[in-house]
Amino acid sequence: MTPFNRRAFIKAAIAAAPASAFLTLPNTAHAGRKANIVVVGGGYGGATAAKYLKLMDSALDVTLIEREKTYTSCPLSNEVLSGHGKIEDLQTGYDGLKKRGVNVMFDEAVGIDAAKKTVKLKGGKTLKYDALILSPGIDYNFAGVEGYTEAMANSTHPHAWKAGPQTLMLKKKLEGMKDGQTFIISVPPGPFRCPPGPYERASQVASYFKHHGMNKSKVIIADANDSFSKKGLFEQSWKRHYPGMIEWVAGAAGGKIVKFDAKTNTVSSDFNDYKGDVVNIIPPHHAGNIAKNAGLTNAKGWCDVDMLTMESAVQKDIWIIGDACVHGELPVYAAPKSAHMANTQAKVAAGAIIAKLNGMAAPEPFFVNTCYSITAPDWGFSVAHVYRLRDGKLVYITEAGGISPVNMDSEDALTLQRKLESEYATGWLKNIMADAFA
Repeated sequence: MTPFNRRAFIKAAIAAAPASAFLTLPNTAHAGRKANIVVVGGGYGGATAAKYLKLMDSALDVTLIEREKTYTSCPLSNEVLSGHGKIEDLQTGYDGLKKRGVNVMFDEAVGIDAAKKTVKLKGGKTLKYDALILSPGIDYNFAGVEGYTEAMANSTHPHAWKAGPQTLMLKKKLEGMKDGQTFIISVPPGPFRCPPGPYERASQVASYFKHHGMNKSKVIIADANDSFSKKGLFEQSWKRHYPGMIEWVAGAAGGKIVKFDAKTNTVSSDFNDYKGDVVNIIPPHHAGNIAKNAGLTNAKGWCDVDMLTMESAVQKDIWIIGDACVHGELPVYAAPKSAHMANTQAKVAAGAIIAKLNGMAAPEPFFVNTCYSITAPDWGFSVAHVYRLRDGKLVYITEAGGISPVNMDSEDALTLQRKLESEYATGWLKNIMADAFA
């Protein structure tokens, strides 16, 4: 985050936690027993929700369902590809939540019966709930790129859009490249998880090339979209650090990839063919399958929610947070699919649930999104916005936060600011991981 509007941003960010986050409310709605809250998905959204429910009302029975015992952060995972970051620094467990009284179950939710208010687990158990929070993240429409399959993603051509084993697989493929070879990134149509992510990935791949003497190698970004988040900041960085090494092809210019030939490593749009030595296809997204199979998604595959509470627009007593949810009409959504937004949505949902259990009105929500991108060693930038509801729409408060300036008064000032923001990114990650998991 940059110095501009910092005081206003901090003031609004403090207000972003629902009022109930600072209160312990008596559990009167279910006299004689504890209210059962089930949280599905242990990422930034789900972990935060489970933690803050217990902080707001320690009497609640909160159960978190998560498949993996170790969580790997997607934010900053692109740095693992270049070697400037380690995947171990992005990982955490769930002991912190257990210590707070959350019942953590390592299992997979495979079905929801909204009428009976139950969640069925792959391991065979069925859990009853009074309130259900879904934070299922994303799954992929592999049919969106002909010839690209889930089996390929897990073996020969990782998308690495969920940090973990595929991140390391893609890193190994990058390390096997030779000078003069081409790395292709195929960007899906929006909305998708982490809007600046593909362009940060291109930067980190180019950084690997540069620092390994591979000056003839190239990155091609075949983009289904005609613009992207922080475009001016990325292009400034590419010109400065990787001149001639990164080529961006907009959707209107033939960047929307619709077909993949694994035998020749060629991706094709309706107009162009691109042959690469390493091809990184990021398939189109939709809400996690558990939400889709439960009938909670719209025609585009996303979950509509009431942003006042994060409750599902189609099913009462189910709250949906994180990358799976949307608010508004395609193609524009006011809520970015980011870790920070999921963290804030989780607090809003927790506050709304506590209020509903106690027969109270939901607190007025604020939402905060902060997103850092690191494109080279000591070169980072960010966007930071605070949102509120106005006339039923989610809008950002123009007096708070903002985006890093492309230019500053002097070269020294610009260089210092970019260095500081790369450091802020690391601090942000540590803080949000602690807020969610500790």
